[in-house]
Amino acid sequence: MTSPARLLFASSHPGPTVTVTVLAAVIAAAVGHPVWLVVLVALTVVAGQLSIGLANDWIDADRDRAVGRSDKPVARGLIAKETVRNAAFVTAGAAVVLSLFLGPVAAAAHLVLVAAGWVYDAGLKRSVWSVAPFVVAFGLLPVVAVSAGADAQLPAAWAIATGAVFGVAIHCTNVLPDLVDDAATGVRGFPHRLGLHAAGVVAFASLVVAAGLVLVGQLGGDDPVRGLGVVLALTGTVVVVVLAAVGVRLVLTGPPTRVLFRLVIVSSLVLVVELGLAGARLVA
Repeated sequence: MTSPARLLFASSHPGPTVTVTVLAAVIAAAVGHPVWLVVLVALTVVAGQLSIGLANDWIDADRDRAVGRSDKPVARGLIAKETVRNAAFVTAGAAVVLSLFLGPVAAAAHLVLVAAGWVYDAGLKRSVWSVAPFVVAFGLLPVVAVSAGADAQLPAAWAIATGAVFGVAIHCTNVLPDLVDDAATGVRGFPHRLGLHAAGVVAFASLVVAAGLVLVGQLGGDDPVRGLGVVLALTGTVVVVVLAAVGVRLVLTGPPTRVLFRLVIVSSLVLVVELGLAGARLVA
């Protein structure tokens, strides 16, 4: 029998939760924060992401049950909806408390980030503005990671823009496999209104734009990378463009699957690791 803790973790959208936490931690480490602060950023971000994921499964429990979502423990009746709801509020509370130790700028950014996720869960996902919380949240993620601590430095504008554009790609590819189920339960967000092919192309075009922003930031910023850093920057960009091309081909030639979302996740990890290794200046 699966433990309640495992069921709660499965209800928290663990893939995106872990990925966003890793992104924040790597960015925090890349700007030179001490280890304790990197850990604090990671703990704060994971608490917020857990709350957003749990709130999503709690709020959508009846809808997920109606369409037979076998990947959702609460929809399968393996865990009570109230338990997931309570866990969402507990982790949200932890995110608020932990945010206060990051410093005022990072705290404010993280609280807005988490609020954006909850607003999406609570109903904005059903409107044409469903992409807005993702743009806001991923645009603010570099602010949380860079501005943490007493110095409260802001990230470079290109880093914020990259996160915002990534938000478009993540939202669209995450929704594509659920278009039919969503239509049956009255959800018509931004990707639904675009349609499968257009939303897929927009998602992977956004991915290419994000890669371009990172490349420009590394090669044309105030403190551009040199030598091996240039090689890493170009390599990362090429890898992401190839992944985007694969994604567009899959969108146009086959049914939407979770592979599309995973391509975006892998691309985000490629770019953030590239940033860390190349030594690009992320601070404005």
